[in-house]
Amino acid sequence: MYRTHNCGELTAQNIGQEVTLSGWVQKIRNKGKMIWLDLRDRYGITQIIFEENITDTKVFEDAQKLGREFVIKITGEVIERIAKNPKITTGDIEIKISNLEVLNASSTPPFTIEDESDGGDEIRMKYRYLDLRRNPMQQKMILRHEIAQEVRRYLSDQKFLEIETPYLIKSTPEGARDFVVPSRMNKGQFYALPQSPQTFKQLLMISGYDRYFQVVKCFRDEDLRADRQPEFTQIDCEMAFVEQDDILKNFEGMAKHLFKKVKNIDFDYNFPRMPYSEAMRLYGSDKPDIRFGMTFVELKKETDKKEFVVFNSAEYVAGICATGLASYSRKELDKLVKFVQKPQVGAKGLVYVKYNEDGSFKSSVDKFYDETDLKSWAEKMDAKPGDLLLILAGDTAATQSALNDLRLEMGDRLGLRDPNQFSPMWVVDFPLLEWDEEGKRFHAMHHPFTSPKKEDMVMIHNEPGKVRANAYDLVINGVEIGGGSIRIHDRDLQKTMFKALGFTDEEAQEQFGFLMDAFKYGAPPHGGIALGFDRLVAMFAGIESIRDVIAFPKNNSGRDMMIDSPSTIDLTQLDELNLRMK
Repeated sequence: MYRTHNCGELTAQNIGQEVTLSGWVQKIRNKGKMIWLDLRDRYGITQIIFEENITDTKVFEDAQKLGREFVIKITGEVIERIAKNPKITTGDIEIKISNLEVLNASSTPPFTIEDESDGGDEIRMKYRYLDLRRNPMQQKMILRHEIAQEVRRYLSDQKFLEIETPYLIKSTPEGARDFVVPSRMNKGQFYALPQSPQTFKQLLMISGYDRYFQVVKCFRDEDLRADRQPEFTQIDCEMAFVEQDDILKNFEGMAKHLFKKVKNIDFDYNFPRMPYSEAMRLYGSDKPDIRFGMTFVELKKETDKKEFVVFNSAEYVAGICATGLASYSRKELDKLVKFVQKPQVGAKGLVYVKYNEDGSFKSSVDKFYDETDLKSWAEKMDAKPGDLLLILAGDTAATQSALNDLRLEMGDRLGLRDPNQFSPMWVVDFPLLEWDEEGKRFHAMHHPFTSPKKEDMVMIHNEPGKVRANAYDLVINGVEIGGGSIRIHDRDLQKTMFKALGFTDEEAQEQFGFLMDAFKYGAPPHGGIALGFDRLVAMFAGIESIRDVIAFPKNNSGRDMMIDSPSTIDLTQLDELNLRMK
């Protein structure tokens, strides 16, 4: 028997019992005649005590040879601890050891396995199995498990069936690049790893399964950043005989269930719903952070017809009001200018207006606009004495994006983005299509199977860019947690959609003929949603990067540092797959 108890469960009620524990040596404090050892497993830490002339001589000598991360088994008596530690559950007791067995020695770890490690990201990813021993990482993995179980419990109670879909599928143009897998048995042909189980869950609705879900791996060959991985997990769901409200109601219910179970937060109101057009007008983002205001105010009319060419030549002029920051120094304002000029933000410059406490104005455009002009801007932006107005100008889309970045930056500076405050919302009525200037064609904003609004269908041929979709995103604190749509279930409408996307009938049949054929056999109205499971866990954990809630993630170059992958393969394997390296 390796253990009668784990390292996190012994309390004062166990005093006098003989126990056996196994785990890793967390740390050793050797005071000569007394040795204290912290023994760790995933449940906690228990202190072990060795005393010269009381502990068996060989056991005491063996204790001198122990090092961090040795795997050991100990037997001893639970006794009351003299210097108690209220920070841990086992802080009232310690083990007076009678027997010690080294199960496995350990080399010195490349970084300290403590809550606050001295290891950098790269070294911790290379030795991920050691990083995962740390308590903060274990807590994240436990949280991930608990959220997954609550998702399954909620959806099962709502009569959803968990059904697996294949990983080796057909490559289809749905957005990001596919990862492709050569087929040995079908020379010259390839599978693709699924970007999502989209078509399969639609086929399951056609098959009559009514309510499907899956906590599933998905794969996208795209450039990485903090909230992206080449393989990620999503909560994939589909429902038949539903409209948009049915889906929003069900998955708003799931979100509320998770907040209650995981964070003990109750939402006693319906999540607000905001049209995409309004989200862009007020926040410049289709995933707005509504924990704070500072919404955009358009100023094109108020700024025109002066001699300031930047505003006159701009398609779009808008600003935000930062409460109480009129006291910003020139140095602080210069830092804001540099912030908006960063390549990832993309603005050429920034205009500021200080609305001083005495009611006067000071701006970076005093040469072109008098106090009456500046006061009219302040009134339109609902500014008060002491506030700071920040204004950008340029092409609409790029300027809205930059102003959104600036708004979030100012929200951080003003402490308005509390990670312990949650403001969920739905963004609805997305455009069905978006124009790709480089390719001179439309692309589906969500995917080609999203249904258009019935009332907009008259524009599908002549003004396709104005057609709205039956699509929706769940957004929490400025993060898109999930998105979905009501699907097209009519063969003729799906053909019309493919035509709007520039597919010929032959191309549509080659890529999606299996789905088009299935529509001939009685496809029910259906729709669904996919929620980013990794992002959901990261949000509940209070961190931004999804990498720390994935057991074995890739780095920003898509590499697994631990197993050194991707790697070359043997020439024999290439020959079997009928492949040559270019």
